[in-house]
Amino acid sequence: MTATTRNDTPVAIEGNGVELRMQEVGGGMSVAFATLPEGTDMAPAVKGLPDDQCQCPHWGYLLKGRLRMRTKAGSEVYEAGQAFYWAPGHVPEALEDCEYVDFSPTKEFNEVIDHVKAQMS
Repeated sequence: MTATTRNDTPVAIEGNGVELRMQEVGGGMSVAFATLPEGTDMAPAVKGLPDDQCQCPHWGYLLKGRLRMRTKAGSEVYEAGQAFYWAPGHVPEALEDCEYVDFSPTKEFNEVIDHVKAQMS
C-alpha cells in the first residue's frame, strides 16, 4: 500500500497559478493534487488531444471552489464538498479558485500530462 501527502507529491505541471502534483500510488493508478485559480480554462492545454478534450477518467473530491466541466454533451458545475467522476472527454474551467484531489489510470494520465507540458512550452 502507498500513501502520500500533497507536499510529498512531486510537481508535474506548474505555471500561471496552476499546480498539478502527481504520483503513482499502485495498481496502475496515480493520485493528483490540483490547484486552479479562478478563470483557468484548460482548453488551450488539451487542444490537439482527441476532440480537444482530456481523454483520461478521473475519480476525486473537490476540496475548494467551483469548477465547470465541459463535455460534448454539455457542461456541469461541481462545487466544494462534492465527490466526482469525470469520464474521458472533458475540459475543466475554474469558476472560482479550485483545489481537488483525483485518482486516475497512470498510463492515460501521463499521456495527457505530457501533452499539456508540450502545449505550455
